[in-house]
Amino acid sequence: MSEKKTSVLEGFKSFLLRGNVVDLAVAVVIGAAFTNIVNAVVKGVINPLVGAFGTKDLDSYASCLKDTCEVVNGEVQGIQIMWGSVLGATLQFLITAAVVYFLMVLPMSKYLARRAAMQKAREGVQETLEVTELEVLKEIRDALVAQRGTGTSASGTAGTTGTTWPADSR
Repeated sequence: MSEKKTSVLEGFKSFLLRGNVVDLAVAVVIGAAFTNIVNAVVKGVINPLVGAFGTKDLDSYASCLKDTCEVVNGEVQGIQIMWGSVLGATLQFLITAAVVYFLMVLPMSKYLARRAAMQKAREGVQETLEVTELEVLKEIRDALVAQRGTGTSASGTAGTTGTTWPADSR
């Protein structure tokens, strides 16, 4: 029974120490901190800009679905649609999405594209070198065959027996 507990604990430990779990935890913490920044920007910058045309608090923007909404004994009578809070949440989402895209996604995709292009160029250069090396070897072979002259075997290929090289001639 203790063997099962040990193996379960070891499995849990290996799960926690995987890179994906740690990366996810870091992303959640960074996301929470980033949400606070976006909320502060919306409340400190966007809401006052909207307030220049109306009230400073977006949550106070509302419309009544039927007739007029009246406050009786501290409660709103009527069906009230709080479109100001929806507008505030939408602005927060758009700001968050824009910042994530322009500061994280776009630079990362450009970096990955540049890296892929460099990798492709390296592979292309390597293939070019291989092809060029093959071409050079063919040229060397053809030059050697041409230097041998007319000494060919019955098969029509240059013979290797009795052939003298230019450096060997005396």
